[in-house]
Amino acid sequence: MTKILVVAPSWVGDALLSQPFLALLKRRDPASHIDVLAPRWALAIFRRMPEVADAIESPFAHGELALGRRMRLGRELRARYDRAYVLPNSLKSALVPWFARIPERTGFVGEMRYGLLTDARRLDEAGVPLMVERFAQLAAPRGAGIDRPLPEPRLHVDAGEQQALIEGMQLAAPARLICLCPGAEYGPAKRWPPQYFGAIAASLAAEGRSVWVVGSDKERDIGEAIREHSGGAALNLCGRTTLDQAVVLLSMAELVVSNDSGLMHVAAALDRTMVALYGSSSPAFTPPLSRRARILSLGVPCSPCFERTCPLGHFDCMMKLMPERVLAEIYRQSAT
Repeated sequence: MTKILVVAPSWVGDALLSQPFLALLKRRDPASHIDVLAPRWALAIFRRMPEVADAIESPFAHGELALGRRMRLGRELRARYDRAYVLPNSLKSALVPWFARIPERTGFVGEMRYGLLTDARRLDEAGVPLMVERFAQLAAPRGAGIDRPLPEPRLHVDAGEQQALIEGMQLAAPARLICLCPGAEYGPAKRWPPQYFGAIAASLAAEGRSVWVVGSDKERDIGEAIREHSGGAALNLCGRTTLDQAVVLLSMAELVVSNDSGLMHVAAALDRTMVALYGSSSPAFTPPLSRRARILSLGVPCSPCFERTCPLGHFDCMMKLMPERVLAEIYRQSAT
């Protein structure tokens, strides 16, 4: 049995985009044992993936070198793995497998890490534009193409989990549930305005639908602003759940409206009908991988800029995406 360690990406959305890569590894070697080294906030996602045997916490802050602690972790992992895959392109992400002396270490060239990888590959950015394809390329033998079509990310939640969470959070059973995901960890340039979310929440609730706002504690104030702009129609659940509980909540939704965020990719992996809103980022790079997702992007001349905040100050890419247009797409999706 081949034992594999995968150094996972830091963002929740990227974690979902790595699942097709994991599925391809299992397809090549069904008996392989795959462990994932991931940040604490992504562990819940990987633990729901059937391809993953164990999800190990990477205890390093985003961007932190922590050379001594990486060395100690690498030493703890020695003699446990035959092969490692390093999905992030940073030097520091390749250190633990190197310290662990894993014989085969595969990843893309980046940040002068040739000596840390035994199989350092050059990335053809133009030929492989999607992040999910870039991850998948690492699962193929060196020089081979990508097996298409790629498997789609999929997370499973059973009805018992849903009922237990509703009872545990003392929530009323929702009617035709719409979930709003207004956050985006990367920055405000990816976030549709709270007043717009509030406007569609008010309209949907007036039709008898339940509207829940889902997000982390960092989005608590955004969720509260949405609740206020909806006239109290939206239920603000931001900060009231763990990520794993948020997965369960989203699995109950009839439809999800989300910014380009980790929860957008969660909703796609749950195969929820979805309207995905893009401003400063590009669906040509990290689209929701679901046939039930509809992408709305105005394509203004300055977009995508990939900036955390609008560098021009007007935020046209999101401000001009009016609630009426999003509502129209919601109704179109609901009718299909």
